[in-house]
Amino acid sequence: MGSKVISKVTTPAFRVSFPNVFEPQSFDGGDPKYGLTMLFDSDADLSELREAAKRAAREKWGDKIPAGLRSPFRDGAEKPDLDGYEGKIFVRATCKTKPGLVDLAVKPIIDPSEFYAGCYAIATVQAYAYDTKGNRGVSFGLLNIQKQKDGTPFSGRSRPEDDFKPVAAHAATASDSTDDLF
Repeated sequence: MGSKVISKVTTPAFRVSFPNVFEPQSFDGGDPKYGLTMLFDSDADLSELREAAKRAAREKWGDKIPAGLRSPFRDGAEKPDLDGYEGKIFVRATCKTKPGLVDLAVKPIIDPSEFYAGCYAIATVQAYAYDTKGNRGVSFGLLNIQKQKDGTPFSGRSRPEDDFKPVAAHAATASDSTDDLF
């Protein structure tokens, strides 16, 4: 095999699920990682991502791709209990170092409430193949993320800005009497 070719791919727009981009998390006792799950519409053009995954597999195994190789592309029907997965293709991307996260003006997002499960984003990722403890497959390393727009949070909790209207400061006078409360 020749030298390792690493190619960066920019994803199509996706809906964000399970974001842990501000603090790394450990799953099943593994090393803590940053990451997110990308929910793509079933008709999204994933050809560049699929080609990157194929290149990573060929680089690792040549023409002898192992049977039962784990694909990074999963059917949302596998997760019927999760909001937003129906009719979607989902892909998990992780990294050991904190990914860059910016808004549409390419300004860093530092407030965790601004990037949440249910918003929309694009990302830059790199495909890689793995063969660890009997598990073989292709996955994506997360590089950077750009939030594209807000969406309904998957938490089911509404945002306060959506629940309330501004109240003029002079209209908010408190009463000393509890009689006015009932």
